[in-house]
Formats: sequence, C-alpha cells, structure tokens
Amino acid sequence: MDSPRQPKNLNREPKRNQNRSSNPPQKDAYARLLNQHSSSKFSLYLEQYAKDTAFQREENVSSALPKAQSDRQNIPQRQRDPVANDFSDSSDFSPSSKKNKEEESSLSLYMEKLSNRSAQQDFERKQGVSDRQRCGQRRDTATSHDGDVESGEELGSLNPNESKKHQKQPKKAKDSYKDVTSKETDSFVGRPQSPNTAGTSGQEQEKIKKAKKKKVLRQPEEEKSGEGTFQSGVDPQMSRPKSPYGKEKKLQQPRATSANSPADKGKNKGPRGSKKQVFESYMTLEEVSHGLKRGELIQGQLRINPKKYHEAFIPSPDDARDIFLDGIVARNRALNGDIVVVRILPREQWKIVRSDTEGEGASESDTQKNPTVKTTQKKTDRMPRPGGIVEDQCSDQDELVCKLQNTTLTDTGEHLEDPSTPRPNGEILQKTAKVVYIVEKKHSRAVTGFLKFLPDKPFAMFSPVDHRVPRINVLLDGCPQDFCSRPGDYTNTLFICRITNWAADSNFAEGQLAKTLGQAGEIEPETEGILIEYEVDISEFSDEVLNCLPKNLPWSIPEEEMRKRKDLRKECIFTIDPATARDLDDALSCKLLPDGNFEVGVHIADVSYFVGEDNPLDTIASQRATSVYMVQKVIPMLPRLLCEELCSLNPLTDRLTFSVIWTITPEGKILSEWFGRSVICSCVKLSYDHAQSMINAPEKMFTPEELPPVDPQHPIDEIHQAVLNLHSIAKNLRAQRFLGGALRLDQLKLSFTLDKETMMPQGCYIYQYRDSNKLVEEFMLLANIATAHHIHKRFPQLALLRRHPPPKAKMVEELQELCDQLGINVDLSSAGALNKSLNTTLGDDEYTSARKEVLTHMCSRPMQMALYFCTGVLGEQQLFKHYALNVPLYTHFTSPIRRYADLVVHRLLAASLKCGPSLGLSTEDVQKQASHCNDRKTVSKRVQELSSELFFGVFVKDCGPLDSEAMVMGVLDQSFDVLVLQYGVQKRVYCKSVAGLQSFRHHKVGKKSELTLVWTAEDPEKASVEQVISIFTLVQVQLKADAPMKYSAVLKRPQENESNIDMC
Repeated sequence: MDSPRQPKNLNREPKRNQNRSSNPPQKDAYARLLNQHSSSKFSLYLEQYAKDTAFQREENVSSALPKAQSDRQNIPQRQRDPVANDFSDSSDFSPSSKKNKEEESSLSLYMEKLSNRSAQQDFERKQGVSDRQRCGQRRDTATSHDGDVESGEELGSLNPNESKKHQKQPKKAKDSYKDVTSKETDSFVGRPQSPNTAGTSGQEQEKIKKAKKKKVLRQPEEEKSGEGTFQSGVDPQMSRPKSPYGKEKKLQQPRATSANSPADKGKNKGPRGSKKQVFESYMTLEEVSHGLKRGELIQGQLRINPKKYHEAFIPSPDDARDIFLDGIVARNRALNGDIVVVRILPREQWKIVRSDTEGEGASESDTQKNPTVKTTQKKTDRMPRPGGIVEDQCSDQDELVCKLQNTTLTDTGEHLEDPSTPRPNGEILQKTAKVVYIVEKKHSRAVTGFLKFLPDKPFAMFSPVDHRVPRINVLLDGCPQDFCSRPGDYTNTLFICRITNWAADSNFAEGQLAKTLGQAGEIEPETEGILIEYEVDISEFSDEVLNCLPKNLPWSIPEEEMRKRKDLRKECIFTIDPATARDLDDALSCKLLPDGNFEVGVHIADVSYFVGEDNPLDTIASQRATSVYMVQKVIPMLPRLLCEELCSLNPLTDRLTFSVIWTITPEGKILSEWFGRSVICSCVKLSYDHAQSMINAPEKMFTPEELPPVDPQHPIDEIHQAVLNLHSIAKNLRAQRFLGGALRLDQLKLSFTLDKETMMPQGCYIYQYRDSNKLVEEFMLLANIATAHHIHKRFPQLALLRRHPPPKAKMVEELQELCDQLGINVDLSSAGALNKSLNTTLGDDEYTSARKEVLTHMCSRPMQMALYFCTGVLGEQQLFKHYALNVPLYTHFTSPIRRYADLVVHRLLAASLKCGPSLGLSTEDVQKQASHCNDRKTVSKRVQELSSELFFGVFVKDCGPLDSEAMVMGVLDQSFDVLVLQYGVQKRVYCKSVAGLQSFRHHKVGKKSELTLVWTAEDPEKASVEQVISIFTLVQVQLKADAPMKYSAVLKRPQENESNIDMC
C-alpha cells in the first residue's frame, strides 16, 4: 500500500544520522515500532488511507491540477509532492519523543497522529462536520502594506496533531522559515529538511500538498516580524493600506518567494469549516499560584522585539540570559509589557546561543538569505537555514540564536555558520518558554493604525502601525458612516483602535475604533496617537479635581502657615532651569560664612501642602505619576495652576518650600545638615545659559540688560558670586563622587528650535551638557541622597527609595571579551572602573568624542533600569544600592511638581520631622505606587523619544537630504548601525539597499564582526573599490525622507584614497 519511494526514505534517514550517533539500524527500529502497534490501529491506518485516496480523486476532479497549483506558487511540481520530513520531526514535540526518539519512524508517528485524529473526527461528526469540511478546510491570506504575506490563521486551520509536523521548504526560498508547533507545544525553531527526503503514499502526498501551501504562506507571519496575523474570511485580494511606516520595515524583511505575490493569495480559498484552537487555554489562578510556589512556572514582564516581532523575552529569575518565547503562539495573546507567567519548554526545545555584543545580533539570515552561510558537514540539495535571530533586551543586548540539535532520525546535526570563521566557543543554552497566564495587561490595548475595507465582510481590517500588535477585526457598524461607500477617502487616515477581545481560536483580535486622529504624516495627529497608545492621560482635569485647589486668587501664604516655617525670603535664592521651563521646582542658595565655609541650600517646591492625601487631586496625580515632556508641549501631572503658578518657584514671589541646608567646606565636606519646611522668595530666574555665562566670565560685571529681572535687594554681583561659589563646590563634590566609584553614561540628546506660530521644527542641534548643568545636578544628587538616608532612618519599612541593580553579569563578560578583541582598554569590573575607562582618551584626533559616544552606547547595553521600591519589600539592604551612583541609599526628592514619587517622599519627610500629618500608608501601598511610578516613568521616556523621532523625521523631510559623517556602532551580517555625528541619531544601513554596491561579505572572528563592501568601479577600466565596515569605522551617510514621518540613512560611496578611521 505504501508508495514505492517509501523504502528509499527509510534507508536514507539513518544515513543522514550516522555522523552523530550509533543508532540501531532503521529497519530494526521500524520493525520494533510496528510491533508496538495493535492490528486494529494498523487497520485504521489502511482504512483511512483508502478513504483519503478516494477523497483525493474526488478533489482532483473538482479542483485545479496539482501542477497548476504548483505553478501558481512558482514551485516545481517535484518539490511539492514528497512528504516534508516524513512526519518524523514531530518526534521533537510528541510525548514519546522523550523516550525513544532514535527508534521512531515515519509510519509510527503517522499512526500516532491518526489515532489522535480519530478522536477529533468523532468529535467533529458529533458536531455535524462533514468530511469535506474537515479535509478541505482552507484559510485566506492577505498581503500587508509593506509587502509581506500573512497567513497566521493557518495555525488554526491545521488539525491539532497535524500542526506538529514541519513542512518542507522550497529550495529557492530566500527566507529561512520557522515552524510553528501545535497548541500543545507552542513554538520551536525547526531545521528545514531536504526536498527529496522521502516518498509517501498518495493520501499522504495530498495532505502534504495542502499543508505545504499553507506552510509557504504561513512562514512570513513569523518572519515578517509579527505584524499581526490573518483570520479566515478575509478577502485575499485586499492588501493592507499603505502606511507611512512601511518602507524602512520593508528593508528589514524583504519578501521571500514568488509564492508571496498577490497573484498567489487566492489559492487557499475554501469552505471555512469549524474553527480550531490557535492558542492554549490559560491556566487557572490556583494552578498558576501552585506552579509559581513549586518553581514550575516563572513570572516576568514580556518584551517583544520591535525589529523582529516574532521574538519575545522575559527576564530570567536567576539573572541569567533572558528566557526566549518564539512566535505568537508562544506569547498566547500577551502583548508587549504585559506581566505574564510562563512554563519552560523541554530542554530539547531550548536554543544554542552564541553571544554577540557588536550589533543587533550577529546574523540577519533568518529573514534574508546570506550567500556566505553554508552547512559545515556535507552538501545537501536543500537551502541552508541559518538560525540567527535578534534579541531585544531592555539593554539592547544582541545574540545569535540557533536551533538546539536534536537526536532524531531526520536531524543532520549540522551547525550553520559562516565558513570563514571558526566554530564559536562558549556556546550556551537559552531557555525557551510559553505563556500560560497573563497576570496584568500592562499594554494599553490601544493602538494607532489604518482601516482597510473588505468587500462582502461584516467587519473591516485594522492594521496597527506597531506590528507587535495583531491585526484587529472592527465591525462595520463602528466605522465612519461613509467608510463602506468611500473607503478610499480613509486610506491615509490614522485611527485609534482598542482591542476588546482576542479569542483562543483566532490570530485576529476584535476591537472598536476609539478615535479618528487625522491624516498620517501630520505632527498633531501622530502626536495624539502616541499619547493615546501609551495611555498618557491628556484629558482636562475635572471640576472635582479643580475644586481641591485654592479658590481665592491671587493666592497668598496664610499667616499661620508662615509661623510654622523657616523664613528664608531675604536670602539670595535663585533658580537655574532651561530657558523655556515653566514648572520651576528647585532653587539654590549659597552664603559665605565668617569661618570661610559655606551655607548651601536646596529648596524644593512644597507640593504636598497643596495636594492632600486621598483627595481627588491626589488620586489623579498618583494615576498620572509623572509629567510627560514632548518636543512641542508638556502633559502635566498636576493642574497648571499648581505647576506653573502656586507651586512653581517663580521669581519675586513668596513660595512654600522644603529645604535642605548644609554647612559645607570649600572642598565639599559636609559639616552639618538641616531639613525643614520653609518660605522663600527667588530673586531671579536664571537659565542654564545665564549661569554658564557667569561661570565662563568670573570677572565680568553683568548689566541688568544681560539678565532677567532681578530683585533689587540682591545686587547682580552677589548672585554672580553665589553661582561661582556653587560651581566651585560642585566641581569638588563631583570629583569626590567619581573618585568614590560613580559612573555616568551620557547619551547624545537632540533638541529643536520651533516656529512659534506653527510649532514646526526650524532647526535641530545636539544638546550641550555644560558646567551649569553639572552644578545643578550635583546639588540635586546631594539633596536626594541626604533625604534617602533621613527617611530610611525614620521609616525603615516604609521609605520609598530608588535602586539601580548592577548590570547583567553574562552580558558584561561578553562586552569585555569584545572590547579586549577590539584592543580597547575597558575595565568593566565596577561602576567606577568603567567610568575611568570611558574617560580615557580613545585616540587623539577630532573623532575621539565620537568614539567615546559609540563605546558609551556599547556599555549601556548590559545596564538595567533604576527602580522605585519600598524598603519593607526587599529583605537585604544590599539590594537598595544604586549601582551608577555607587551609593547605598538614594531617592527622588527634588521634582515633586512633575514626579509623584517625590511627592510621596515629601510626605514621608514631613512626617519624620513632625511638621506634617502622620502617614496612612502601608508597605503594600508604597510598593504598589512605586511599581506604578516605574511603569509610567518608562512610558514617559518612550513617548519623549518618539516625539523627538517624529520631529526629526519632519525636519529631514523639510530640510533634507542631510549629509553627515557617521561612526559605525555595530555590525551584522547584512547591515550595520551608525551614529550620525552631526545630529546624534542612530540609524541602520542595509547593504542590499546601497546603490552602487557590487557585493558584500561578512566575516567574524570571535566577537569582532566585519563587513567588506565591494563598490562597482565608476571607471570601467579601474578595479572595484573595497570598504571594510567594523566598529568605529567612519563613513559618510545621507539622511533622506522615506515617508511623511520616516527617514533612512543612505551610505555614500567612499572617496578615492579615503581611509577608514577606526580604533585599531
């Protein structure tokens, strides 16, 4: 009954495996496995074979010939017929594989599938599902706006057990595909098998042809970087609306094969049939609780790689390498930022990781075929499958991950690597996992995107701009009234959509349109989309909240409050802030004492006086947790009456403050310290530019015209001298701090000049961090450290502090190895040692500072985020330490107008000094608020970055193309990252998109990665020009607008006789 080619397969498999193990001959194993099966099961196999063969004939009559189907996919017929992997790769996932992997055969596994499928068929018959519906079920596909074919719904179209098997891969496919396992096993990186692996019976051939068609279409869903997935019932001819964000994405993820073309999208049309489970059902809370206690489950925050969206990670509890989740099935409907519980997959499904620190992974070949990548053992007629993927950790650490070798009959055990480099040393395993429970949905479930009309469907398709979010079905009733009649009018319209449900049997979520933002490419609609997507509260403060503010305006300090405070209104106190700042929450004073020492004061706005505990104002402030600063505006934490008036330390106005006053020597030694509530009257509002001018010209007599309005009681010379004294003390404090082991990792920050009327960017520049900035920073740090010690001493179980964990040890080791190989003398043993290394001269030319920026970026990757926490939650005080500052205790006290954590600290400080109400907070209350502040601070930082990217994109569009020098920061196998020196932005350059490039090749030795670019000669009589790209290489780039808000960096041809300027 078997195909004549089947014995050929049985003979081939052990041959492929001889190099790795001394397994028993396949024939013996086959015989033993046959004997294990009952005669009834074997009869069932024969009956099913006959039945499916009859069905195949029926289908062949009513449908196009297999060859026609193959032609539509541009896949040779001979490639479509043989069975992919002969089912034997399913041993990787079946329970029996862990017992007798080396003895399993194609037939035994198929019969095991058949047994399981029988139960499924019985169930379907009870549900009234016909054989045709069961066997002929197909899923539609659609092409996304950037050209990638999606067929994620295919995951649910396969029979539950059939979805285990790896389908074969076309020889000429340009992408390295990943297989998605069944719902029982989630996802796993599979190695493609030879197209000529085996023959099979007619019934098996037909099943494979159907599954293969789905396979070809399915793979881009994983490889396209998780743009979302496609659900059945969607018209395959409808393409995703063109988003202005698609062009750069297209460079990263080119289309793989001609099977992905729109002409081929209709081949999976067919009756829908019954829906199959795509995702596992979540565990119960009780099961999760027990699993966590027993150590069988792990909880953590999910991070989805923004550049390769099928990859996700959660931190490892032992601070080792992050745990890897492969594909949307493994994520089980969790979105980026969610707190999830995962189960570790069996060890044979873990990854072999070769660490890499010089770019976003050492290989991009999982999405683009690299001609230099070959197998290291024997030649085969299949396409080699590099297993490189990019890990996007919170520190942007990158890794090359390849599939763990399995000892199955069909696995060759070949390592896939660049033949020009030796086999890597120090390979380690990376755990893989799948989500079994979502503890907290941190993601807003709101997303910006475009709406696509689908003819004859009751819903429209919403395509998110953030491709980490799935596509969403939106009922037409919730779309604009004229959307159905005039869908073209909405092609470039941005919408906000909220996910309302995501069923376990669909790769598509369901949702509702929340708002129409406007036209894509305009700053205000794009800005509003960012704010809503990240759940930044942009609503007006309610009347209930505003009723908590003082009613009698203009407001003045009550006399009874004056009597409770230290009166500092006659002191020379002033603010130093950015020129455009309106929320002035800190001021400084410095008075020379008769003994030659100084009385230095830090005075912080007393927000806690106006914001009482547990009133509506406090509630909204705690929810917002932070002000959000964008290029053109600020979303305040508190009503503007407080932010800009009553709390802001505006000049020549009496204001309530919390003060820390020290007696301090000129060398920076603290002799005494005082905390208390006070009243001040700032004598002048200085900008950083004003203070810097005073520092730069210590002998100059400044005139009133050169400064803002000044209190006549304090001569300009007195203010000037106070600034100089503060600067002198700050320099000593700073020197002591870094001698004591502190670290500072400065990153370039882009600033803009805006048109006052249109608020459009007129220019941009890299923000300069100068001595006036350092002056303010030193005294704010000193006040924060002093406050941390004070409140921890009074409230050892209740203090809200801020800790900074040390960098991840494994990533530090890898970075150290890379730096050693590059010849860079960097000591990563401690924060202080690293800071000293970064300040060592990197070369002696005009590009020294650029090299320092690149090295700083590399050293930032292993760093973890600083976190607010309650001291009663962490048992060991050693965990309280702030790594970068190298201090045992630290908190935030100096910005209560814009940070809610500071407001809590003010209340703790007031209670400790018995100058405020007793606290009604528990340890749990403080920790809960600390965690929320952490979340909102992260969001605020990300929104600020997106706003800057948005404005720079507009600037490039309006003023570009922009030419600049750039320095290479990291090298991959088909692209490299650069720091654009003139603007401080980081961009990726893709070799395949470089005009005039004849070829390129990747070379890697140890941790050092290089690309050699071969440029076509401009003069036909001359030889081609080679350009070597490695870390610190200096190149010329041009920034060009791609879409309304996007731009790319284009590598320019090197000039003749131009040499690479690098470290070595």
